[in-house]
Amino acid sequence: MNQVALLRSGKGLVTPSTTRKKTPALVPSAPAEERDDHFCVRNGVKCAGAHLIIDLYGAQRLNDIEYIEATLRKCVSAAKATLLHIHLHHFTPSGVSGVAVLAESHISIHTWPEAGYAALDVFMCGKANPDACVPVLREAFKAKRVAVGEHLRGQGL
Repeated sequence: MNQVALLRSGKGLVTPSTTRKKTPALVPSAPAEERDDHFCVRNGVKCAGAHLIIDLYGAQRLNDIEYIEATLRKCVSAAKATLLHIHLHHFTPSGVSGVAVLAESHISIHTWPEAGYAALDVFMCGKANPDACVPVLREAFKAKRVAVGEHLRGQGL
């Protein structure tokens, strides 16, 4: 949905994001010859990363933005990933969308509390373990059903 249509729908952002107002902290990097390329091997295939598409059905607490943030932080910890930033937006009357930006990529969430449904993307590269997020999400949101799809990004690189 383009920004004009989003604003017309009444579901647009009420205030602008503060994401870029501060100068981002730079993560020091090792010289190229010492750096890990952050590719991973999954099911015997070298790839840029594993992208999990996760659907939660019959889920709870999908309108609680603080709880969602705490759950995303638990996912990051369980996956042994590196959190850079979390940005979440609460819609009126309900629903939360947002992203946890990781050094290893991201976790995004979009919720429909009235339907008990949440859609998540968990994309991670390197040594991070995206699969570790699934049980965290299942338990945190008390999902009755969890569907997980996987796409290996950049296969064969």
